[in-house]
Amino acid sequence: MLVSAKSMLTKAKAGKYAVGQFNINNLEWTKAILLTAEELKSPVILGVSEGAGKYMCGYKTVVGMVKGMIEELGITVPVALHLDHGSYEGAMKCIEAGFSSVMFDGSHYPIEENIEKTTALVKLCEEKGLSLEAEVGAIGGEEDGVIGNGECADPNECKMIADLGVTMLAAGIGNIHGKYPANWPGLSFETLAAVSEKVGDMPLVLHGGTGIPAEMIQKAISLGVSKINVNTECQLAFQAATRKYVEEGKDLQGKGFDPRKLLAPGFEAIKATVKEKMELFGSVGKA
Repeated sequence: MLVSAKSMLTKAKAGKYAVGQFNINNLEWTKAILLTAEELKSPVILGVSEGAGKYMCGYKTVVGMVKGMIEELGITVPVALHLDHGSYEGAMKCIEAGFSSVMFDGSHYPIEENIEKTTALVKLCEEKGLSLEAEVGAIGGEEDGVIGNGECADPNECKMIADLGVTMLAAGIGNIHGKYPANWPGLSFETLAAVSEKVGDMPLVLHGGTGIPAEMIQKAISLGVSKINVNTECQLAFQAATRKYVEEGKDLQGKGFDPRKLLAPGFEAIKATVKEKMELFGSVGKA
């Protein structure tokens, strides 16, 4: 059964740890993340970008796969299925398809329009018992074609959006999606502390978790970050393991071409990455 991310994040904020959102791209990804969460007894959030949703044949397909897997694999830990960086229309479609959590990224709209659209979604998510994530200040890097430079959010705007009744807030603190450039100045803890002070108990979300040094992650958690998004790191681990398998010629040995064998090393690499992150975030044993 899918659950809203609300109670898992409220507990995480109070307990000074973070729950990982791991983006899914296909069956292998989903299975690897769910099995690791179950093994480590950690709550987990499965993220789906609009692009990945389209790739996996639409949101209803994703819901069917995730729900079926939870049942067939006997997953007992809390699992939220979450739309990542959703448009208003995308959020509506995911709510209809059976997601348990959505993100509406209105950060590129003027603040008034962001407020108006977020308000409508707050009402709908409350009625249906879903969690809702909002964003203030664009997260840098590229996310489904949208390119940002890692802006820092305005703490007052964060408060305006938080006060609308969203469940969690993604505030830009100099973080970016994808690999971090060599000249990246690091996270702005000053912005994070100011945002945290303005929004009080609201769980904060850190996007672009790939490549942020462990000590920065831990400091961010101590300042109120309760949800950390990881995507690129799992992709890189999958790619490296798959490349190694092919370069070693294993796909040419026996039935090594069978996709179940071909994708197995990548699957294990995702599991190892997710485990490492759950240990770093402190969510192990918190289910």
